[in-house]
Amino acid sequence: MNKADNRPGNRPLSPEETKGLSPKTVTVLVYALQAASFAVGITLIIGVILNYIKSEDVRGTWLESHFRWQIRTFWYSVLWTVIGVLTAIVLIGYAVLFANAIWVIYRIIKGWIRLSEGMEMYPRG
Repeated sequence: MNKADNRPGNRPLSPEETKGLSPKTVTVLVYALQAASFAVGITLIIGVILNYIKSEDVRGTWLESHFRWQIRTFWYSVLWTVIGVLTAIVLIGYAVLFANAIWVIYRIIKGWIRLSEGMEMYPRG
């Protein structure tokens, strides 16, 4: 049993939600797609599309925080990539792109570790 399943306010996944690809498997797959984006950039987009398509399946569960984490990772990465590309002319953009890559790697690793431990990404208040 996951640690997060025992927390108040977290409903268990219903049998309907666990048919086919389980929500946890989808979450793992999105982290893998995010990691693969360093070799094949399109996988980052595929991952966020999966997040949006499957978001209803995780609503109210401990996995919802991972989906939010993954979606934010995507959008902030896009923002910083655009800023980095636009400022590459004055050379600072390369530092922005490098920092963005390190930040994305950090988010993937932290998310994957917390997922494997059955923990949410954001503490409940």
